[in-house]
Amino acid sequence: MEKRVVMHVDMDAFFASVELKKRPELRGRPLIVGGAGDPARRGVVSAASYEARKFGIRSGMPLRTAARLCPEAVFLPVDFEAYEGESERFMAMLRGYTDLVESFGLDEAFLELRVKEGEDAFKKSLDCARDIKKRVREEMGLTCSVGVGPNKLIAKLASDMKKPDGFSVIKEKDVEKTLRDMPARKLWGVGEKTERRLKFLGIKTIGEIAKTPLRHLERNFGPSFGRMLHEHSRGMDASPVVPFFEPNSFSREITFEEDTNDVYFIKETLYELTKDLTGRLKDEGYKGRTVTIKVRYADFQTITRSHTFEDTTDSMNDIWSSAAELFGRVDLARKVRLVGVRVANLEKWKGAGLAGQPAVLDGPPAGPAGVAKQ
Repeated sequence: MEKRVVMHVDMDAFFASVELKKRPELRGRPLIVGGAGDPARRGVVSAASYEARKFGIRSGMPLRTAARLCPEAVFLPVDFEAYEGESERFMAMLRGYTDLVESFGLDEAFLELRVKEGEDAFKKSLDCARDIKKRVREEMGLTCSVGVGPNKLIAKLASDMKKPDGFSVIKEKDVEKTLRDMPARKLWGVGEKTERRLKFLGIKTIGEIAKTPLRHLERNFGPSFGRMLHEHSRGMDASPVVPFFEPNSFSREITFEEDTNDVYFIKETLYELTKDLTGRLKDEGYKGRTVTIKVRYADFQTITRSHTFEDTTDSMNDIWSSAAELFGRVDLARKVRLVGVRVANLEKWKGAGLAGQPAVLDGPPAGPAGVAKQ
């Protein structure tokens, strides 16, 4: 019996799929989401349908370049409100199965079921994974890919194996055999530079990394990253599934389709997230005191940077100035997988009150509307 079982659920081409749900007449056509949806204007690709990806379209590419590669593509503006709405439905669905749900951006999450003594965690997880796929299709009109494995690393690798609409299972006894011939690039944290260095050392597959002495990896990649390569290439990952719930905040975050260290693209994305977040604060009548940005690197290391104002604010100028200053303190030498922004320590703005008196501030939002997606 499996000692531990983790699921990774990943929505397929999420932004593009949500747009196709709104515009079913576009199905089958190459679809590109980015900026204001106008390739003649400055902007970058945020997402692309699978049909568009066949032309070499990728996240972070300038919209003008995408238009040259695929002139027949349909370009649409980013609609964060629609994506968040679908994400909230998705995450609420997952939390109906277990409280151990760790969301990674709007469209993917790890799950681990709690089981009673004597229960078969593996069978229960498979049943759960099948049910999630069925409900995502029937209730949301979207598709997802699911991976099941003995830890987060393996579950994530499994979910990537048969996209889109895939379902893959890697049992603990099959980990070594499954990873052996996979390209080294498939491993968490292995980007272009690491891949080139590995090839220079004569290492092309995950199995070859596993056979490489730890000291050799540490000598070439440093103690921390070398050890991570050593452990991950053997399918070892003890990191827990960590749920996150903070009702006194609003947040926006995006997982890039491809890891990137394009500073302009990352900063532009953060600006759009901040603008959308500020709009939500105003629409729902809240002001916040603490701004936090979140960056997750390609190796899944996650950092946050925060700033707290003296007074609450819902000003785009205040919030973006703070977020931009925090972003300037982030190390972007490594590729980035996810970026996000959060406003916390919220207070409800009820209105102007009586003439000559200050407006009334209330407590934090209650219920799902205040859940931060992390």
